[in-house]
Formats: sequence, structure tokens, C-alpha cells
Amino acid sequence: MAHLIPDFNYPESQVLIIITGGTICMKQSEDGLVPARNFLKFGLAPRPSFNDGSYPEPLEIVVDDNGTRKAVQSLRTPISAYERRVRYAVFEFEHLLDSSSIDAEGWDQIAKAVYRNYQLFDGFVILHGTDSLAYTSSALSFMLQDLGKPVILTGSQAPMVQLQSDASDNLLGSLIIAGHFMIPEVCLFFNFKLYRGNRTTKVSADDFAAFASPNFEPLATITSQQTKVNWRNVYRSTQLHPFSIKTRLDTSHVAALRIFPGIKPQMIDAVLRVEGLKGLILETFGAGNTPGGPDSALTRVLSEGVQRGIVIVNVTQCLSGSVSPLYASGFILSKVGVVLGYDMTTEAALTKLSYLLSLPGLTPAEVSAQMGLSLCGELTELSQTQFTHPGGALTPERTSLTALGYAIRDGNLQAAKDVMRGDGKFLLNDADYSGNTPLHLSATGPNVEILRDFLEQGASVHLRNREGHTPLFLAATSGLKDQVVLLANAGAHLHPDELAKPDLDTKSEVVKECWAVARGTD
Repeated sequence: MAHLIPDFNYPESQVLIIITGGTICMKQSEDGLVPARNFLKFGLAPRPSFNDGSYPEPLEIVVDDNGTRKAVQSLRTPISAYERRVRYAVFEFEHLLDSSSIDAEGWDQIAKAVYRNYQLFDGFVILHGTDSLAYTSSALSFMLQDLGKPVILTGSQAPMVQLQSDASDNLLGSLIIAGHFMIPEVCLFFNFKLYRGNRTTKVSADDFAAFASPNFEPLATITSQQTKVNWRNVYRSTQLHPFSIKTRLDTSHVAALRIFPGIKPQMIDAVLRVEGLKGLILETFGAGNTPGGPDSALTRVLSEGVQRGIVIVNVTQCLSGSVSPLYASGFILSKVGVVLGYDMTTEAALTKLSYLLSLPGLTPAEVSAQMGLSLCGELTELSQTQFTHPGGALTPERTSLTALGYAIRDGNLQAAKDVMRGDGKFLLNDADYSGNTPLHLSATGPNVEILRDFLEQGASVHLRNREGHTPLFLAATSGLKDQVVLLANAGAHLHPDELAKPDLDTKSEVVKECWAVARGTD
């Protein structure tokens, strides 16, 4: 069947699919399902929903720490309901990983692949086996720091080439969200739902609805009509730092243990005395309860472990709910130094503890304190009562965005803050008729402090307007060095399409200086 040639006037996002392995890209053999290479050729190119037939020029990807670039085939999706195309390339690991035996080294490979290619693509989709998908999603949420672009992990319960499979829906949904919505989180997409990665757990070995996020509603849901994004729940880094990664999580010195009726204190003591153990995730009953009382042998074993410097974190065995000192037995554990894990999943608690233990210089007490805080949305922190507008009424979006635009134009920081007060953060990634977000407008506005305020509230530096320009491009073209430096320090970089656009020969020295900063050459 002939493909239609696409209309190239439509904007285009570029997404990198990183293939680590998993059922999704397996093929049938005489010995059963086996990992198969060349997934783009046999799994994607023949499918019209993944290939509009235009066969664009290859895209470059970075394949090692030396910065070696390799040109690889790219494909385009058909034009979406949002009038955008997604152009994507595939990077396959040389040795496909077995998800049931993945470890910190495998997580490092994934994190480095994202880091090397971060400035070349608008988003990333990672194909991964489902057995440990929730663990990898949780680990990467701590490893990918000050993330400003979507990183979406997915897989499938059946291979792409199988007749009855969830593979196509899972991968296409991930690709559409990564290419259309600037959700700067490590996410997990499965069965038409996008979850925060560190809130997920696998709940079925064979159902297509294999994953759930019991304590945190989905960030997005794909329906037959549209993709509904819950923007108010999207986590955004508010630190003005460029994207970086933390590798070498300390997984070899942590353990997880499930409490059960009749468990012997000696069993727990034996685990706590494993040579080199630094942390233990304790899965307890209900709201954080264990057998015995304040003077029980089990409580003494846990107390002695804490005194020896082992960080013990209390999480619930229940699929949903939170650990709290509501009951006496849970209160007793917190009194002897066991950390409340609140509503963290076991996967999030274990990878978070591994991450904190890998940080140099942190004492067990400091690690314990950090375990009780939300680092990237992995737990719900207890807070005071929040006040809302009576009846939930808010100023209409268009009116607020227009008022904000006038405040930016006038350089009126207080007026901008007044518009953003309350639940105004939904405005940060909204856009006017030209596709300019408040960050685009403030990047060329007269008051750099307005730009700083938006960045500190989590505004995305990577969104592009209808002409395909980032805020950094606009600031550099306007010769606004303070804005350029601030954006660059916050992790902004020029999109690959912007690098060769300006002719600087006729520009002023200030503009040339700004472009040197924007390109990272100054």
C-alpha cells in the first residue's frame, strides 16, 4: 500500500527510542521467544502508524563516552491530532539486558545513553522488560537529575510481532507523549496510562493492565479522542542547574525483607548482620506494624541495627496506603530510629536508599532524614492544610495568560507574581497564538528577574514555539546576555535545528557573545 508524502509545514519533534531488551522486541524461534535485533526494520517500518513512508534523512546519535556519533535510520509517524509529526531513531544496546537480572550497571547504561543524547532529542522512550520495569523507572528518577525532557519507559506483555499484543499501543502511546508533551519526568507508560515512574509497581504477570500507581493518579491518560494530561501533578525541577546524571547506585549493600506472622527475630537479625549491609527496606503490616511491643526481641533487633548505622525504612505491604505512627507498634519503630517510608513503593524505597547511600559524605542520620523527604515526587509529604479559592473558581486561562504577557512586557515582577499566585503554575507551559510560553516572552523581556522567577517555579526551558525556537534562541538573537546566561545555567541548550540558523557576520558583538554562550563555546 502506498504511503502519502507528509506535509513538511507541520512542526516535528525528534525522539530517541533506546532499546535495552524485553519481550516487546522479541521474535519467535525454534527454541521459543528470543531477543531480536533490528527492531526498527522488522517491528516498526512495516507499520503505517509508526512510518508515514517519507523515510527522512538519518539522525545522528552519540554511542559512547568519547562522543562518537553514528548516523542511523529515522522514521516519521503520520501527522497527529495535534498537528505535529514525531521523527524518531532507534539506539539498540549491543548486549540486550535481561530485565529479571538487571542491576545498577544496567541502570548506568541507560542513564548514560540519555545523557549523551540529551541535547539532540526532544524526548526519550526506553524499551525494557516488564519484570523489573518499576525498579528501573524508580532508579532512573533519582539518577536523572534536573531533568527537563520526558523520559518514558515501556514494554509489553507480548512481542510486537505477535498477533494479540499490547506492544504497539504501549510504544505508540509513549512515542506520542514524548513527542508532544513536555512532561519532564521519568515515567512509565502502560495500557494507555502514563504514570510517574517512581510511583509504579507491577500488579499482573499476564494482564495488559500490568502496572498500577496505587498512591498517585496517572500523569496522563490516552483516550480515543485525546491525551489528557494532569498538568497540576507534573513534577518539575525548580533548581537552576543543567541536566546531569548520578551513576553507580549502591544496590549491593541494601536488602528488602517482608514481615509475616510468626517471623522470628533471628531471621531479621541474620539479614541485618550480612557483611557490608548499609540499608534495609522492611515491608510491614498495614500502616507500618510489626509483631511484638516496645520490649520485644524484634524491636530490640531493629534498634540494634539502627545503632550500628544501618538505615531501616518502614514501608507497607499493602498495595495502597501509607506508613504512619498511627498505631502503637508503628510508633515504637519510629522511636527506635526506623524511618517512616510513608506511601513509597518498595521499588522506590529500595532504589532511593541505594541512591542516597551512593552519595559521598552522607552519614546514616542524614540518609535517614532524606528518606523521609520527597526528592522527585516519590512520596507524599505530610503538609499543612491547603487553602483554595471558594468554589474552585479560577481566572480563565486566556485572561491570565494575557495579563501575564503584559506584566512581562512591562518588566513588572510583582504583577507577574500576582498572576501566578495560587494555582497559576498551569500557565508556565501554556502558549499564546505564536506558541510562545511565558518563558519565551520573559527571555526577551526587560526584567531578567521575571525569567528567574519562572525558572524557579519549574518552567520548561526546552519548549519550542510555532517557529521551532527555544527561549534560549530568542534571548541570544536579541543579544540579552543576562537572560542567555541564566537560561544556560538552568539547563537550556539550543535545539539541533537552531544551531546553524543565524548569520552572525552582520550581528553586533553583543549578539555574537550571546551566541557563543548559547552554543556552549564561551
